[in-house]
Amino acid sequence: MIIEFLKQQILILLGTATLLLASCDIMLSISNRQVQQDINTRQQYIQQSQQLEPIYRELISALANFTENKDDKQLREILGAQGIFVGGPQPAQSPKEQPKAK
Repeated sequence: MIIEFLKQQILILLGTATLLLASCDIMLSISNRQVQQDINTRQQYIQQSQQLEPIYRELISALANFTENKDDKQLREILGAQGIFVGGPQPAQSPKEQPKAK
């Protein structure tokens, strides 16, 4: 009788462990699917950005040429704020931005 009781308790514990493991597996597979969707979205963005890069380069080149030809100070400032310097020397870096000498 005690042996039957122990067998029953062991079977209940094993069944509970199996249910817990199955529920963890389901939760992990759902989480994995969401991560894969996020990664696929990011990959698609990167691929589209690479396709548009030549267009962006042409656009920036045209803006830089226009700025240099027309000497448009406002456009030069806008491009400079984005790190695109047109004609002439680049502005000096502030002491905070200058690389430290070793």
